[in-house]
Amino acid sequence: MNTQAEELNKEIMKANPAVMEMLSDKGKNIFFPKKGIVAQGIEAKDSKINASIGIALEEDGSPMRLKSIASNVNLDPKDIFPYAPSFGKPELREAWKKLIYKKNSLLKGKEISLPIVTNALTHGLSMSGYLFAESGDKIIVPEPFWGNYKLIFINGYGAELKTFPLFDNSSFNIKGFEKALSEEGKKKIVLLNFPNNPAGYTPKENEIKQIVDAIKKSAESGNNVIVLIDDAYFGLVFEDGIFKESIFCLLTDIHENVLAVKLDGATKEDYVWGFRTGFITYGIKGSKEAQKGLYTALENKTSGAVRGSISNAPHISQSLVLKAFKAQTYWDEKKEKYDILKRRYTKVKEVLEEHKEYEDVFEALPFNSGYFMCIRLKNNDSEKIRKILLDKYSAGVISMGDLIRVAFSATPTEKIPELFDNIYNACKER
Repeated sequence: MNTQAEELNKEIMKANPAVMEMLSDKGKNIFFPKKGIVAQGIEAKDSKINASIGIALEEDGSPMRLKSIASNVNLDPKDIFPYAPSFGKPELREAWKKLIYKKNSLLKGKEISLPIVTNALTHGLSMSGYLFAESGDKIIVPEPFWGNYKLIFINGYGAELKTFPLFDNSSFNIKGFEKALSEEGKKKIVLLNFPNNPAGYTPKENEIKQIVDAIKKSAESGNNVIVLIDDAYFGLVFEDGIFKESIFCLLTDIHENVLAVKLDGATKEDYVWGFRTGFITYGIKGSKEAQKGLYTALENKTSGAVRGSISNAPHISQSLVLKAFKAQTYWDEKKEKYDILKRRYTKVKEVLEEHKEYEDVFEALPFNSGYFMCIRLKNNDSEKIRKILLDKYSAGVISMGDLIRVAFSATPTEKIPELFDNIYNACKER
């Protein structure tokens, strides 16, 4: 094992031995190289003559660039063309941390790590898999779940997905979750995604408390619990009584054996899907001194994993997102887009309420947030119905087993009644 990895592991052991047990073999062995090319380049950045960095510069010392590219972006060339740090753009990391606190009042007074920038949520999930999951590990996840979890954790790291039904009637299936947590094995990896993709469900406030209590109980019994929190659709909650903050807030200080890993980003929160700008943030109970050492070590390991996979997330995306955060109109713009999505959500609810005949051929799963809702077909094959919708009605949906996922986020409000009427008619044809 590299001596730099050993140093980080000693820091983690000193701060919280349970976290050391949570790490995969790759997680234990990874580090950010303090003496490598990147570190040496940082040391030389203010030199009069800097022949260390692996980019090309113009004669005036600015980043070398093509006018045909530079002319299309209204940013300083230094915020576009050079590599960003593997940790992420420092100012962006600080800004995102402040935004996490601003959006989550329940975090007040709690210490969390400084976010590491990832190449959006998928890469963030993969980096969490790198650090904590390996062959034979079971990841507890409600079903239905985002299909890409299979590629990330099963194909990528050899882990297994231990599923339980998301719903018990119309509520979160707390008994199923508790049963999954109670199975044999000291190391528990839990993956929670609220609002859920594909169901579009966020637990009610009392349900969130039950989830947190179950995790705490598991930790108190001696288990080490890593909770991966996929907050891709954070903030898009459309009903009262639904938990509107991230469950991360409630998990950061419940037990020394519970490591909360918040995976989020600008992708959906700020409608920049192609920017690929995400973050990993850690939270765990402990003294401020222990947290400081632990978070620093985890940040170094995470940035080492980023360095070893993609080197760094795109600089231009980070700069554009940061610029948006500084705009005076930022929050008003976000409210405007939220209102559009809520109108579409409300229209779906109205259509389903007005057309009880739809219940003859499909039923809607509970939904209250996010981009999606799902319907479960009665006596029909979802893939056949999807094909009929595509070929006969020019309507696109996603088939998932006996479910059809509807992205109301991508459907103009006025077309929502037509879409559901099409689904009904396609089902009646069969």
